[in-house]
Amino acid sequence: MSTAAPAPRPAGQDRLWSVDEHLDDVLAAVRPLEPIELQLPDAQGCVLVEDVTAPVSLPPFDNSSMDGYAVRVADIAGASEEFPAALDVVGDVAAGHQADLLHVGPGQAARIMTGAPLPSGAETVVPVEWTDGGLGEGPVSGMRARSLAPEQARGQVRVHRPAEARAHVRAQGSDVRAGDRALEAGTVLGPPQIALLAAIGRGSVRVHPRPRVVVMSTGSELVQPGETLGSGQIYDSNSFALTAAARDAGAIAYRVGAVADDADTLRSTIEDQLVRADLLVTTGGVSVGAYDVVKEALEHVGDEDEEGGGVEFRKLAMQPGKPQGFGTVGPDHTPLLALPGNPVSSYVSFELFVRPAIRTLMGLKDVHRPTTRAKLTADKALTSPKGRRQFLRATYADGAVRPVGGAGSHLVAALAHADALIVVPEDTESVEPGVDVEVVLLG
Repeated sequence: MSTAAPAPRPAGQDRLWSVDEHLDDVLAAVRPLEPIELQLPDAQGCVLVEDVTAPVSLPPFDNSSMDGYAVRVADIAGASEEFPAALDVVGDVAAGHQADLLHVGPGQAARIMTGAPLPSGAETVVPVEWTDGGLGEGPVSGMRARSLAPEQARGQVRVHRPAEARAHVRAQGSDVRAGDRALEAGTVLGPPQIALLAAIGRGSVRVHPRPRVVVMSTGSELVQPGETLGSGQIYDSNSFALTAAARDAGAIAYRVGAVADDADTLRSTIEDQLVRADLLVTTGGVSVGAYDVVKEALEHVGDEDEEGGGVEFRKLAMQPGKPQGFGTVGPDHTPLLALPGNPVSSYVSFELFVRPAIRTLMGLKDVHRPTTRAKLTADKALTSPKGRRQFLRATYADGAVRPVGGAGSHLVAALAHADALIVVPEDTESVEPGVDVEVVLLG
């Protein structure tokens, strides 16, 4: 269920909005989802809401980082292949065994496996490759099969090299000490973080859940990939692109098949999807055409006697993506962003407005794509419409950025090769090659 507040509805809705004004309005209407306790497998991709303190040390005890022999330092001082140190083997220590079952005294050694606890009396570990492995010959390349029980490991081992104290020993608490802060609030839980939580014994954590985002395309001309195109029809690519983009942003995303140009059908579809949506995203039908069904379908939610905050359709001073819609719908005031239908306009709009909204719902502090300055590499000057902030697809590498494709908002192939957006400010109509420009990094 969404935690969004009703969207503000400023006066003068026919005015030209700036990109920043629209983004501020969107982000003001969403806030992080309420925290819940989740088991570790379900918490992947979520954001911690509180610091996690380690209740145990890692490692929890001194243990060996090698297969070898646990010995006293004095017993192997000066050892060499010509004059090896001969030690009596008093037993085996394997991972999971209790170290207090054995004690290493003067002239003794305990055969030890990687991860096994260091027995009392032992001061260091010599790798098995530095010994004869108990075979009475030269250095060996590996450990023989272990004994069935510690008391069955007997005989002598010859050590051919000395070792310093604590060599090949993982010290208790050398990774994390009990009482240390293991993870900070605001951390996104990926595989390494899940591993750390499991290692310190945490089976569940308190997190902001991943937001559920429902994506739907509109248009009677849309056909699903894999079907046969009829006259005047095109494949629906937007819903696939935006669903993938929502998942990439961290959301749990659901794609709804293209909705025909019928206002009642779209209203019904939106109402059906509210039960599983923290955020709704539509694409298409927000311009000024006679069949712009999203505007027609959502006009009623702005009435004062209707539940929900209302959806407002705007014109933004940007290219591509001038027509936009934003508001909240349904009894829980679920945020809805209505994006243009042209593929590039739709994707750029997602990156600028929807992605930050998703990241805000997740509870992240940094919700925007990283930006940088880069030198423009182009065959000729870039032109941009006066009064609009232009976003051009580009590739970025080694401090330089090059446009990909033209400015057309339908050029999907060019978009597929882009990993950045060149930002041309509203007051700039031409950018010469070699000039530093602002770049939004998409990869």
